[in-house]
Amino acid sequence: MDRDVRANIEDFLADYAHAIDDDEVERWPEFFTEDGVYQITTRENLDAGLPLGIMLCEGRGMMADRVEALRSANIYEAHTYCHLLGPAVLTKKDDGSISARSNFQVIRTMQDGRTEIFAVGKYLDTIDMHDGKPLLADRRVVLESRRVDILMVYPL
Repeated sequence: MDRDVRANIEDFLADYAHAIDDDEVERWPEFFTEDGVYQITTRENLDAGLPLGIMLCEGRGMMADRVEALRSANIYEAHTYCHLLGPAVLTKKDDGSISARSNFQVIRTMQDGRTEIFAVGKYLDTIDMHDGKPLLADRRVVLESRRVDILMVYPL
């Protein structure tokens, strides 16, 4: 894969995490194609071929609704995320899209200062290039553990 394309995608993936970590969650839908899919599931469900997940958004409209809900309707204890990302393994697919797999760890800090590992897993992405700009056509967030804190307000 071309080094410039690889660097562009790596910067894009880091920017995605920074947007969430920096409480710029309104930018989150912009990382996806108009009909992009975002799903959080567990490794157990993925391995068993079970389609159910913890969260599913199909299209930017659903993602924007989720952001609006977390800003105006959801009640939750204030907290922040800090993503730690592993390097992405990128593969060009026959249809021109790019498959990306990267590991992640999300550390959550609560309002009282308590810090904990909130989520660990991998991103399984399909990335389309639009005028030289990467966009997520599909992001599957696969959590290592089936034990999930019910306070999953922000996207991972």
